Amino acid sequence: RRPQDLARTTARTLSYEWLDGDDRALINTYDRATRTRTVLLADARASAPATAADATTKTVFTLRDNDVYNDPGIPISSFAANGELVVAHVGDAIWLRGAGYGPDGRRPFLDRLDLRSGEKTRVFRSELVPLEQPIVPLDPDAARILTSRQSPSEPPNYYVRTRSASASEPPRALTSFRDPAPQLQAVGRRVVTYKRADGVNLSFTLYTPPGWKQGTRLPTFVWAYPLEYIDRGTASQNTNTTQTFVSVTGPSPVFLALAGYAVLDNASMPIVGDPATVNDTYVDQLVADAKAAVDEAVAIGVADPDRIAVGGHSYGAFMTANLLAHTRLFKAGIARSGAYNRTLTPFGFQNERRSYWEATDLYTKMSPFTYANAIKDPLLLIHGMADDNTGTFPIQSERLYAAIQGNGGTARLVMLPYEAHGYVGRESVETTLAEMLDWLNRWLGPARVTQKAP
Repeated sequence: RRPQDLARTTARTLSYEWLDGDDRALINTYDRATRTRTVLLADARASAPATAADATTKTVFTLRDNDVYNDPGIPISSFAANGELVVAHVGDAIWLRGAGYGPDGRRPFLDRLDLRSGEKTRVFRSELVPLEQPIVPLDPDAARILTSRQSPSEPPNYYVRTRSASASEPPRALTSFRDPAPQLQAVGRRVVTYKRADGVNLSFTLYTPPGWKQGTRLPTFVWAYPLEYIDRGTASQNTNTTQTFVSVTGPSPVFLALAGYAVLDNASMPIVGDPATVNDTYVDQLVADAKAAVDEAVAIGVADPDRIAVGGHSYGAFMTANLLAHTRLFKAGIARSGAYNRTLTPFGFQNERRSYWEATDLYTKMSPFTYANAIKDPLLLIHGMADDNTGTFPIQSERLYAAIQGNGGTARLVMLPYEAHGYVGRESVETTLAEMLDWLNRWLGPARVTQKAP
């Protein structure tokens, strides 16, 4: 039997999943030009094969990159008997589970979507506190839902929520996990919002040491990861929250709050513009983002302006090296597993689609390696020796380290044996945290020395 087309799509197909025990499939496509993801419904029951783009598909929803306020959620899946991942459904209805970001905070939800009519019904929506994330409905009409619930003082645990129960009846607990690191409860946490010079709304989650008193300035560490946005409205959306339980994994910068540092975690670093040319203003926007974060931390009486460092992982490491090359806002930097010479990624990087030969000047300008002679503040470079990310091979850190040293700058290179792009070994995690803390203590002064804000 000759194969026949089930569907053709105008944009690149990323993945597809069949509905469980059904002849329909959800197809995920992505348009790089508009940075839009589209979910299509394809029906293998159609009598004729596709003869034109999208001939036998129906749009379920579309979503632009990083537009978290309008995210409709993801279909709930399960494993079929043959081990394949399939979409759970009841007749024509599927379930969508979403994070529920909004201007007032996170309110995770569960929706029922009728694929035939397109009608969507809200089945469950979390309160702001406690934060309750639906996992999966336990019966066809979602009368019972498996959820994960947490609050700032309550670690995540699993519950069964009965929707028909009275409001006074709490969900039934299935687990009773305890706080694995109670010392973190003494760390202060709040979301700080502010604006970039051009009016784009920004934010960071501020962690302060146990016992810190408002107005006492601290050595400060900014941790961030740049993201691209098509418009200012989407860039202004806030994903920082204090609704969750404070937990850390791996070499998290939050650990530094226990050592006496203020930590500006997930500081907004939006790069806004046309997807085809947004990186033309990458450096300028990055500097504006960083300056806004530093100015705000100083203005609210938290940061000592003479003792602020910056750090990041992967594209955040690339950001860190660029900020040290183009500003003197920071007294030190920590860059983990980054790429610093864009000529070594000549066919595009991150969301940049132009090649080196199409945008030679851009590749040069965006490479902190080009400006290694301008990096005057100390930079700690950490890299996994078995990094398997094609854009961040270990040579990136090795060559930037040599360039800084050769130009009379200050740098330290730490290579982690057997580690890939992320660090998982206990020894590697402990080494990374120890190196980060030692670096900050060395260049920002004793961590617990503070001064009153004027």
